[in-house]
Amino acid sequence: MKKYMLFLELLILIFAFGCDLEEIPRSSTSKHAVFNSESGLQLYANSFYNWLPSANNIHQNDYVSDYGARRNVPSLIRKGVYSPNYTDDTSASGYERVALGGDWDWGWTHLRNFNYFLENNNSPNVSFEIRNHYNGLAKFFRAWFYFEKVKRYGDVPWIGKPLDVDDPILWGGRDSRTIVMDSILADINYAIEHIRLEDDPSRTLVAKNVARALKSRICLFEGTFRKYHTNYGLQNTANFWLTESASAAKDIIDSGAYSLYTGSGVDNSYRQLFINETPISCEILMAIACDLQLGVRHSANWYLTSATTGVRFSFIRQFIHTYLNLDGTPFTNQENYEKKIFTEEMEGRDKRLEQTIRGTTYFRQKGGILEPSPPAFTYTYTGYQPIKWVIDDVSVDGGSNNTNDVSLFRYAEVLLNYAEAKAELGSLTDADWAMTIGALRQRAGITGGIATKPSVIDEYMQSVYFPDINDPVILEIRRERGIELALEGLRFYDIIRWKRGELFEMPWRGIYVPEADQYVDLNNDGILDVYFYTKKPSEQVPGITYVNVADESTRLTNGTFGELEWRYDVVREWEDKKYLYPIPEIHRLTNPNLGQNPGW
Repeated sequence: MKKYMLFLELLILIFAFGCDLEEIPRSSTSKHAVFNSESGLQLYANSFYNWLPSANNIHQNDYVSDYGARRNVPSLIRKGVYSPNYTDDTSASGYERVALGGDWDWGWTHLRNFNYFLENNNSPNVSFEIRNHYNGLAKFFRAWFYFEKVKRYGDVPWIGKPLDVDDPILWGGRDSRTIVMDSILADINYAIEHIRLEDDPSRTLVAKNVARALKSRICLFEGTFRKYHTNYGLQNTANFWLTESASAAKDIIDSGAYSLYTGSGVDNSYRQLFINETPISCEILMAIACDLQLGVRHSANWYLTSATTGVRFSFIRQFIHTYLNLDGTPFTNQENYEKKIFTEEMEGRDKRLEQTIRGTTYFRQKGGILEPSPPAFTYTYTGYQPIKWVIDDVSVDGGSNNTNDVSLFRYAEVLLNYAEAKAELGSLTDADWAMTIGALRQRAGITGGIATKPSVIDEYMQSVYFPDINDPVILEIRRERGIELALEGLRFYDIIRWKRGELFEMPWRGIYVPEADQYVDLNNDGILDVYFYTKKPSEQVPGITYVNVADESTRLTNGTFGELEWRYDVVREWEDKKYLYPIPEIHRLTNPNLGQNPGW
């Protein structure tokens, strides 16, 4: 079965390259046409980009996370639902990565593409420098490809050459995590050394600093995974990977090529990064480009405003509580913070809060007129409705109409990688803090605690999120990472590498409702918006959304008042075996030598 599937993949690739690359008589070889000139190499290398995630993948990957509620509880954390045989195609679409095929899961088609190129890029008619550049691109993509495999499955077969359909390697077992990660590191180091492109103004191509950013991401993941997953016995190698992460990030910082975008002020700079039609090049290293004329678009507006499309992702209150006050103090230090209503929660907070969710100052364009647009309870389950990646025009909402580019690598992540790696190594200085976390907070309008590292633990962050962390610096960096990178597709594997899977069990709580059966003006604009009822009124007011808080799925935590709570009726269960996905059963039956991950 596996041999047959590989053969089909090979045929598909041959067909694809035949259509795209063969412009020569049948008696000539396609290899000669491709590998005998730089133009042929460039044409082939363009195919590598087909492996990249789509714009939808990026904003939807966080739909399985600890900080969001959604229509249904993810299958991965429902008791007794997920298994190696799991084949629920609805749950496994872009917003829920499970082991069901495709090259981002247990698929290998693109690996053959990279390996075929590397094996055949040896023509003496092309200079070493040019060949090495394109080999660097192939190894960049192979490193990223394998990084995704290791994150999901741990041990995987390392295959460094294109395989024939009868190659015995097809029936072999998996290589150890350490072997594969060492090979990934060798590939990404080669890419950094040999990719010629220093900078790409379009921010759509792999340049040298993009490779450094990927290395920083890979090494931070592996270093922290080895440190906190002590059952692997690899803690003594964690610092090597953390050092490599910090070094790659520092090379980007020292290049001076990038800076945090501040051109739209504290109230709007952060948001502009995610709604601009073209990448803001001072901060974005690489992006997925969209183009209306070419029909390349995504559907963030559709997914984050529709009551029927997508999963109605909504942030939960526990996460909203992590946003600091503008003076740098924790919001949760305020008296009775848990009883503050929505308008009070928005006051004097980190400016990114109202640039990430619909707050009290959010307006949308409808028919050329800007209208106040508080959280829409036709969409949100919690009251914390995302606006990141969402264009402020209702005409974009119905379909794949977004043309704002979606970033893959951002300078802010580089700063966060550097800060976290240095903090985990115990070598983060006050100057490092000011350059990284301090700079990010300063852009968000925060005035306190931006010049020096914190020395006091925030009890809320420790008790709710990271009870085993006693270092106030690491706690604050993790706070900052969650806020700055929300809905950028990184949160799920942050939780995995920190070994905090229990966070997926967190209750899905929303805004505080002082009293049920009352009309609520969410944004203080004088217009009533929502009515949380235990008994629905016989007469209903047009324009008001009526939300039942006395049914089997939605309630107030104290009956007739308290926090909203959605899907309290579904049991969530985290098990440590879920830090790795299972090898899909269909592939194990074909090749028993693959074995299975522990607990599955």
